[in-house]
Amino acid sequence: MSGLFVTGTDTDCGKTEISLGLMAAFQARDLQVLGMKPVASGCERGPEGPRSRDALRLLAQGSSPAPYSLVNPYAFEPPIAPHIAAGESGVEIRLATIKQAFQTLAREADQVIVEGVGGWRVPLGSSLFVSDIPQAIGLPVVVVVGLKLGCINHALLTMESIRAKGGVLAGWIANQIDPRMRARDANLATLAALVEAPCLGVVPWIAGLEPKDLAGYLNPELITLPPGHTSKLRTVKAGGPSRRA
Repeated sequence: MSGLFVTGTDTDCGKTEISLGLMAAFQARDLQVLGMKPVASGCERGPEGPRSRDALRLLAQGSSPAPYSLVNPYAFEPPIAPHIAAGESGVEIRLATIKQAFQTLAREADQVIVEGVGGWRVPLGSSLFVSDIPQAIGLPVVVVVGLKLGCINHALLTMESIRAKGGVLAGWIANQIDPRMRARDANLATLAALVEAPCLGVVPWIAGLEPKDLAGYLNPELITLPPGHTSKLRTVKAGGPSRRA
C-alpha cells in the first residue's frame, strides 16, 4: 500500500488544496494517483446522496475514474463535527469500511493521497478518531500547517500527538492562510528548528492556485521514512515541476 495521509493543524488550513497539489506533484512524475477523503461533513444533497466538494475535487484530480463511494465512504450534510453529524444520521463510522475502501483504491494506483477531516484528534465516534485512520491503513502522515498567528503551538501539539499515537511523521507543509501574517519567515524558521521532520514546501498566499501550479511549491522527494515502516511509499524522482522560492 502506498500513499500519504494529510492532516492539518485545524479546520480550513488548506488540507484539500495541499492534497491536490501532492497528487499533481506525483502525477508529474508519471505515477498513477488517486485521492480519498474518508469522512466529510457539510456535504451538498444530490440525486445520488450527499456529496462533498472536497471529495469531488480529489476524485476529479485522480489519474483514473473511481466510484465516489470509495473516495468518500462517509458523507454527511450538516456542516458540523463529523461524529455529531453521523449520530444525527444514525450512522456509525467504521474503521473497517474506510480500510476496505482504501485497499480497493490502492490496488488501482501507485499512490493514494488520503485527506483527513478537521484536525488530527477530531472524533469520529465514541472511541474513534481521525488519528486512528493512518495507522489502520499503514500510511505516514503529512501535516499542513496553516500559517497564521498561533500556528507554532498548533503545529507542535499536532506533531507531538502524531508520534505519541504511534504515527509516522513524513513531513510538514506550510500553507499561508493569512495574507497579512506578520513575521511569517521568523515563524517558519522556528518551525524548521523545532520540528524533526522535513519541510516539504511553503505555499504562499495566492488565490485560485491550480493543483499543477501548487505542485511547484512542493518537494515530496524530501520525504524520509524510518527503516521498517510498512508503507511502500514510492521514491519520487528528483526533477519534475520547477521549484519556487
